[in-house]
Amino acid sequence: MGAGAMSLAAFTGPPVQKKDPTTSAHPTTKVVEQEDIRKPAHLLKASEQFKQALIEEEGVRYTVYRDVAGYPTVGVGHLIRPADNLRVGDRISDEQVLDFLEQDLKTAERGVAKLVGDLPLYQHEFDALLDLVYNVGLGNVSEKKSPRLNAAIAAKDYDGIAAELDYTHAAGKVARGLEFRSERRAKIFMDAAYEDPRESGTVAS
Repeated sequence: MGAGAMSLAAFTGPPVQKKDPTTSAHPTTKVVEQEDIRKPAHLLKASEQFKQALIEEEGVRYTVYRDVAGYPTVGVGHLIRPADNLRVGDRISDEQVLDFLEQDLKTAERGVAKLVGDLPLYQHEFDALLDLVYNVGLGNVSEKKSPRLNAAIAAKDYDGIAAELDYTHAAGKVARGLEFRSERRAKIFMDAAYEDPRESGTVAS
């Protein structure tokens, strides 16, 4: 990530360390990494684990490039808007990367709240939907474009929601990276498992 690594580490916080309850000085104390109750989406924000996973998936780019769908992109998967006044080949600073990231996360958080309405979510379920909205945009999860996802939300069918997190196409073609990301997203939603399946060797063939 170059010069921006330190700034982004400060944004995401220290790496999350997995704890082994069997080695705890208080073995009867349960290690809780996710809260045990579902909350309204408008009360939830991106978790530190999600931010780390997002940066792993998107990477950090300081030079504006075209993504797999051909859209000018920079930073942590930030799609260039006219107001950004940037073109392919332009470079941005650490501060701009973080500013875009914070703006995009806030937009995606509002998008998830709009998508699910009054459906309560666990933090990890919220994070998975946040990744979906951040990755494909709120327009692509609309009732018109994603009717099954919206139907599952309306029915409060959490298993049905998990089954509709698979978005693998860019510019009309299947993108292998999106297949990996969809698998990771589903694991976050169902199991609160944020690890990259490509590194753990659990990627489906």
